[in-house]
Amino acid sequence: MQQPHSSTAIPSSSTSNAETSLSIQNAQVSENRPRQSRRVRITYGGRFNRTISITDDSAIVRDDKWSCLAVIFSLWFFVAVTMIMGVYGSMSVALGPCSSIVFHPNPVFVQYVKVENLQANPGLVLYGTYQYPSLDVVSTWRETFNISIPYGSEKEWKLYLNRGSEVNISYSLSSESSSVYLVIAEGAESLSEWMADPTYPNTTLSWNMIHGTGMITQEIFRSSSYYVALGNLEGEEVEVELNLTVKAILHNTTNAYYKCALTSSPCGLNIFFPYGNTAVLVSPAPQQNTSNEEWYVKLSYGPRWLTYIFGIGGLTMIMFWAFNVLTKLQSAHDDRVESRSEGPGPDQASLLSRKYDDRSSWGSSYDSLPEDEEDLDFLAGGSTDGKCLGDGETSNNTRRLCAICFDAPRDCFFLPCGHCVACYECGTRIVEAAGTCPVCRRNMKKVRKIFTV
Repeated sequence: MQQPHSSTAIPSSSTSNAETSLSIQNAQVSENRPRQSRRVRITYGGRFNRTISITDDSAIVRDDKWSCLAVIFSLWFFVAVTMIMGVYGSMSVALGPCSSIVFHPNPVFVQYVKVENLQANPGLVLYGTYQYPSLDVVSTWRETFNISIPYGSEKEWKLYLNRGSEVNISYSLSSESSSVYLVIAEGAESLSEWMADPTYPNTTLSWNMIHGTGMITQEIFRSSSYYVALGNLEGEEVEVELNLTVKAILHNTTNAYYKCALTSSPCGLNIFFPYGNTAVLVSPAPQQNTSNEEWYVKLSYGPRWLTYIFGIGGLTMIMFWAFNVLTKLQSAHDDRVESRSEGPGPDQASLLSRKYDDRSSWGSSYDSLPEDEEDLDFLAGGSTDGKCLGDGETSNNTRRLCAICFDAPRDCFFLPCGHCVACYECGTRIVEAAGTCPVCRRNMKKVRKIFTV
C-alpha cells in the first residue's frame, strides 16, 4: 500500500506557526488582563482525568481588604469603649472637710468635665485653671469627737489629704483599763482589710492600740483618700474623746478663670484642645457644731468624638497603606519564585518524565516492523489502545480531544507503542523533545498522522 507523503512528512512550518500563534495568543491575553489577576492550574491524573482550578487574586485581595477593615474597626471600637467607659468613665468621689482634688484629663479624648453634687450639701466649689495648680496653700483645722464605741463595732472618718499634709490625733479613754484600736488607712480597700482582721497591722498606714491618753502624728506622702478609724474588741462599751487636728495642703486657685458653686445643679468645665486645662474641686473647712461632714459628688467626662472619628480614619489609611505595600512585596516575591521555577525552555526539557526502556518491557510486536513502510500496517492491525475513533469513543467528545491541549482532535499515534491520545502538533513537540508516551511512558521514536475520509 502506497503511503501518502503527507503522513510521513513533518511540516516544520506548521509546528512553528502553531507555536507562534499560541505564544501570540498568550501575549494578547496577558496584555488584556491585569498582572497577577488570575492563576490557572491544570492537573492530569490517570489517563484522561483532569482538574482545572482558577484562582482570582483580585477577589482574594478584595476579601483581604474587607477583613483588614473589619479588624481595624473592631480594634478601634474596643479602644473607644475602653476610653469612654473605663479610663474616662463616670466615677463617684467623696471629700472630707478642707480638701482639694485636681482633675486633669487628656484634652485629646475629653471635651468637657461635669461635676454633680449628689447630696446637695453647700460649700463645694469647682475651679478652672489654665495651668496645673501648685500645692502651696496651708490650712489647719480642728475637730473634737466624743463617741461611744460598743463591743465589736468601728467608727470611721474620711479625709482627702494631699501630699505634705499632716494629721495629729490626741485621745482620751474614759477607763484606764479599756483599750481600742486606732488606725489611719489609705483607701477603702485598706480599710476593708483592716475591718476583716483588725489585729493585722500591715494593711494600714498607721496601726495603734491605745489606752489612757496620748497623741499620734502621721505625715502624708501621697495625695489620696484616708480613713481615721476606731475599733473596739473589748468586752464592754468604751467612751473615747478624740481631738483631730489636720494641717492640710491645698491647691492654689487664686489664678482660676472659672468658678462654680455646686448646689443642686451640676457644673461643667470645657477642656481646651490641644494643651488642656485643669479642674479643681475644693471643699470648705468644717463648721462649728458639725460632725463627720462629707460631700459626695459624681464626676463624668464628655468624649471628644472628632478624635475617635478621625482616629479610626487615620488608622484605616495607615493599615491599608501597609497592606498594599505588603501585597506588592508578596507579588514581587511570587514573580521571582515563578521565574526560577520555570527552568529551561520547551526546547530543552521534556514534556513528560522519561521512563527508561529495557528489553523486557518491549513486548509489542511493532518493533519488528520496518520504520518507514510498515507504520500504517500497524494501524490496520487494530490494536485496542491504538484506536482513537470508533468503539463507542465517538459519543464522548472529551475522549476525542487531545489529552495535552484539550483543543484539537486526536489525529496521530505514537511508535512503537501505537497509542492515540494527542493531536499531531502536540505529538510532534513531544517527539522533538525526546519525550515518552503519556499512556505507557515508553520512549517515543515516531509520530504518524491519521487521515480520515
